[in-house]
Amino acid sequence: MQKFKFNHTTFIDNVFGICPECKEKAFLVAIIQDYYRCTNCGEDTKQYVNGHIKYLKLNDIDKDYIKKHGTKSSDR
Repeated sequence: MQKFKFNHTTFIDNVFGICPECKEKAFLVAIIQDYYRCTNCGEDTKQYVNGHIKYLKLNDIDKDYIKKHGTKSSDR
């Protein structure tokens, strides 16, 4: 098990919403800005804001963006 050190300035962005994959209300934890992971099923979603907030399934372009711009916690 990997241990992470958190200091007082660490902020983990999470929201409560409906996952488009499992269709359940769940906490969605940010993996990078505007991209969240469902704590129920583990599916990655994209936040879409247009008058109200929706969470969408990711397409291949979104998955490539996460791979390119996402970092592991130990790299930060």
